[in-house]
Amino acid sequence: MECGAHERHAAILKDSSWFRQFRNGCNPWMARYVYALIFLFANLLAWAARDYGHGALSEMERLRVCAGKSNCLGAEGVLRVSLGCFVFFMIMFVSTVRTSKLQDPRDVWHSGWWFAKIVLWIALTILTFFIPSTFIRLYGEIAHFGAGVFLLIQLISIISFITWLNDCCVSDERADRCHIHVMLIATTAYVICIVGIILMYIWYAPEPSCLLNIFFITWTLVLLQLMTSISLHPKINAGFLTPGLMGLYVVFLCWCAIRSEPAGESCIKKAEASKRTDWLTIISFVVALLAIVIATFSTGIDSQCFQFRKREKEAEDDVLPYGYGFFHFVFATGAMYFAMLLIGWNTHHTIQKWTIDVGWTSTWVRVVNEWLAVCVYCKYFLLWVSLNCGMK
Repeated sequence: MECGAHERHAAILKDSSWFRQFRNGCNPWMARYVYALIFLFANLLAWAARDYGHGALSEMERLRVCAGKSNCLGAEGVLRVSLGCFVFFMIMFVSTVRTSKLQDPRDVWHSGWWFAKIVLWIALTILTFFIPSTFIRLYGEIAHFGAGVFLLIQLISIISFITWLNDCCVSDERADRCHIHVMLIATTAYVICIVGIILMYIWYAPEPSCLLNIFFITWTLVLLQLMTSISLHPKINAGFLTPGLMGLYVVFLCWCAIRSEPAGESCIKKAEASKRTDWLTIISFVVALLAIVIATFSTGIDSQCFQFRKREKEAEDDVLPYGYGFFHFVFATGAMYFAMLLIGWNTHHTIQKWTIDVGWTSTWVRVVNEWLAVCVYCKYFLLWVSLNCGMK
């Protein structure tokens, strides 16, 4: 007689060896990290193809349509690796979507069969290098849309977390205990926002002629004020926590946008203007690459913010720890997203080694993402407030 899924997973977790859990068990919590590692290896392979794969790629007859343009070869290498990763996670999405119970055979497929899945990912990645360049360029155009979908999902996930945190802190049960903590967090968030804006004025708008950077930074300050005004409106009265935390994200997006401006711009007073690859550049690149993986991982397990109906309470053995289909869909769009970052959202743009998300196209994508974040926040937050008011 077979034991229940809960007992089976508990038995697996008692084993302290990660390797044995990976080899023998169907542990959905362990599976998340394995998929993240596969995604990280895909990122590293795409970077290697872009920066160091020109010689190997130029030997392949199918890639000679680039007519000697090394940036084209590098961009195609990134897109081919991205396509292999995208197809792999789409296969996993189709095969696990709507999985509802731990006893479902698809749960075993999601959390086990690692040798078969790793071989599948490697085979798909290799096969992409035999696809005609015309199809790869078409995929590159589609990847712009897919990367935008990823950014939107990530944005909704961040806003959902902020509103959830605010809801927990201002609830009747925790309002008295969390009052001081809320004020400290909100004050710290606003101080960081203001300091960040001041530093951006100093670093990226040192002269009155830097009109574009001045506009970006000033408009970010206006958006911060707008979110605060909405939150403090008498009919809403939601406090400073949500606009403060959202302000951190908006200021971060503005900083990323300005940092994405091409090297050599006169309005950038820091080391970006240097074309010499130093340790700071390499460390920044590695951190940015890890940030892509972490952002994709954290967004993929946050399927709850997209569920508008609460499911009926089920037995503990039947409850999935996260939505498998949503998890793989986020990683599939994340494959398109990392491709866009590595090629600067432009297949015809030359990217310097050890850089990521650089170019005017990248700058405007970040700026539009910042403005969209505020618009979605305002609508999402107003909807959240109206639903809470309607429940009282």
